[in-house]
Amino acid sequence: MGQDLKLTASDNFQLGAYRADPVGTPKGAVVVIQEIFGVNHHIRSVCDRLAKEGYVAIAPSIFDRTTPNFQSGYTPDEIAEARKFVANPDWAAMLRDTQAAIDAVKTVGPVGIIGFCLGGSVAFVAATRLTGLKAAIGYYGGAVVRFADEKPKVPTQLHFGEKDAGIPLTDVETVKAKRPDVEVFVYPGAQHGFHCDERPSYDKASSDIAWPRSMEFFAKHLQK
Repeated sequence: MGQDLKLTASDNFQLGAYRADPVGTPKGAVVVIQEIFGVNHHIRSVCDRLAKEGYVAIAPSIFDRTTPNFQSGYTPDEIAEARKFVANPDWAAMLRDTQAAIDAVKTVGPVGIIGFCLGGSVAFVAATRLTGLKAAIGYYGGAVVRFADEKPKVPTQLHFGEKDAGIPLTDVETVKAKRPDVEVFVYPGAQHGFHCDERPSYDKASSDIAWPRSMEFFAKHLQK
């Protein structure tokens, strides 16, 4: 369904991306921001799923500046390797690359953004700083709390797992307190990565609630 392509950021850096297009006229477009595991099979499948929902979906490879074409699975060794990318993340660079993806699909119609793990944090910051978006959704973004003093410019929805070992509920409560303008949902018993059906932490019950909730949010806010 999808294709690999190149994007050019504002500093002329070229990065890879995966794009999936729907059958028929798109409702709009959604930028998909990866976990720390790159634009891997799961992120591509999310794009394909969004295309089936009627959106052009594009996932920029935001680690290309460090390791081009990086993709990883979810074994303990692979997770340890992937963590190196977030030891000292270059937020400005990731946002430039995210903006390039937004710009690449803005002619399609209204553009939303959805991100997972690291991408959940990027999606939140994109909502506060970037242009061309109409809605933003973040799943288990651990750094959201660090940016919670920034006000999103577009409607924003966040999803967290109650049992996320990396995101304490105190952080979620801080986000709620600082950002009453943002929809925040916590899924009982769910761990980090609960939406990814390729991870041991996948929680089908929570995912089956979160995904339709996300699609309703986009349907509401990504209207032509």
